[in-house]
Amino acid sequence: MIKIRKFAAIDIGSNAIRLLINNVIEETGKEPQFKKSSLVRVPVRLGQDSFTVGEISRSNAVRMIDAMKAFKLLMKVHNVENYMACATSAMREANNGNELAEEIEKKSGVRIEIIDGKKEAAIIASTDLHEFIDSEKSYLYVDVGGGSTEFTIFTKGKIATSKSFKIGTVRLLNDMVEEGVWKEIEKWIKKSTRNLKSLSLIGSGGNINKLYKMSGRKAGEPLSYIWLNAQYQFLQSISYEDRISELGLNPDRADVIIPATRIFLSATKWSGAKKIHVPKIGLSDGIVKLLYYTDKDDIKI
Repeated sequence: MIKIRKFAAIDIGSNAIRLLINNVIEETGKEPQFKKSSLVRVPVRLGQDSFTVGEISRSNAVRMIDAMKAFKLLMKVHNVENYMACATSAMREANNGNELAEEIEKKSGVRIEIIDGKKEAAIIASTDLHEFIDSEKSYLYVDVGGGSTEFTIFTKGKIATSKSFKIGTVRLLNDMVEEGVWKEIEKWIKKSTRNLKSLSLIGSGGNINKLYKMSGRKAGEPLSYIWLNAQYQFLQSISYEDRISELGLNPDRADVIIPATRIFLSATKWSGAKKIHVPKIGLSDGIVKLLYYTDKDDIKI
């Protein structure tokens, strides 16, 4: 007997807003299977407002309200039984973040939870990482966003420690990250990985997923530091326009992919990792799993 249930996650990031709709396939005597049904990504760069001016502009607020109305309708036609909308650093740091969340709920019916970096890292870590993690090895999990980056150390199949830093692609593009932040991250990574042998890196976020696709590697095959460094040099050597026309990158991906690659390269170097695994998971996947396993009745459609 097979039963298919639908859950949705809304990830309101600093560079884009995403709606992920997942099928959860339940079969007697088997583990539930999570299969992506639909993914909609809207390039609303909230971090540009939040990190430079301190609040979300009216024009972006209107775009957000329209996006949430559209997402609400999409969830309805997909027969989604439950959803959760999480906003990260851009909404968290905007002076009008809470006020905007209230307005969005009033006008679209979508309730937004503004989460801190620690909760973001915990939700991401709740994804199916056990499929990629060998309990005999250690991993540094790096999730790069527009406003913050979450670092988590896994050892013996469990989380040893995690930390969120205010470093992200949109911040870096706007030259809003001081050298001291890089030094702080380097110190934390070196200290946290000092006694760990045969360490690998796990990368998540839209940029590393895109880089992985560009590499042409087969699913499950890791990236190397050498390849990623060469790609970084190549991306820097061509213009923003060529990254769009020649490489086929979206306009809102063609600029942030460079600072994102720099973060992944730095983390790989400081941790001494040789391989970079890209399982294509992130906050949205974690939200769906959280919804399914905790059955949050208070936010049903």
